[in-house]
Amino acid sequence: MIMEKAEKRPLYNMFTAVPPRYDLVNHLITWGLDRRWRHQAARECLASHPARVLDLGCGTGDLALNLARMSQDVIRIAGLDYSRPMLERAARKAAGLPGVRPYFIQGDAAKLPFPDRSFDCIGISFAFRNLTYKNLLSPQYLAEILRVLRHDGRFIIVESSQPKSKLVRRLFHLYLRWFVYHTGSLVSGNKGAYRYLTESAARFYTPAELKELLLDAGFRKVSYRPLFFGAAGIHVAVKR
Repeated sequence: MIMEKAEKRPLYNMFTAVPPRYDLVNHLITWGLDRRWRHQAARECLASHPARVLDLGCGTGDLALNLARMSQDVIRIAGLDYSRPMLERAARKAAGLPGVRPYFIQGDAAKLPFPDRSFDCIGISFAFRNLTYKNLLSPQYLAEILRVLRHDGRFIIVESSQPKSKLVRRLFHLYLRWFVYHTGSLVSGNKGAYRYLTESAARFYTPAELKELLLDAGFRKVSYRPLFFGAAGIHVAVKR
């Protein structure tokens, strides 16, 4: 089920144009590793045995679906995104799940449609760049995340990162700008979306910069685990 309606934001048209081959492109440009990384992020989300979890910027719902399949506890899972085509695909994918089934909401991360302290954990998979990369609304997004998290709640981010090694970082950026851009553009037919993806990933925060951003926003501690030589990583932030 999909609820609510989102106010359009600058990236809205881009991400409503991508969905038909969105999942396929993600698997191609990461050589299937995105599945493993989301699985690891879901496991991190569930480590504290939350009763209520939000998949923020859920896209086609893969993190929420992982949470539903992996949970051994009674749990309520919501997925929120502003792209209705993405949410429609997520709902179709969730329709065949036995047991726990996520529900999906169309909404704006700058004004989350939930009361204060609604969630024990919030996860976000490869959408945190969209909220923070050259985004003037970044402080508002982070404030909303903190608002709907309970005290000691956890914010789990799996996102592209900057490898510590200069050589690996240079190779990663070449890979983004050549393979990821051309493959994504060709398969999806949307050059603009994959130009944005490659440039935002290549210029995104280092782990140390992202930690500082989260601490300044109001989280009390932040940890980081690199994935694939630091090309991606899992950040765990805990609310004060």
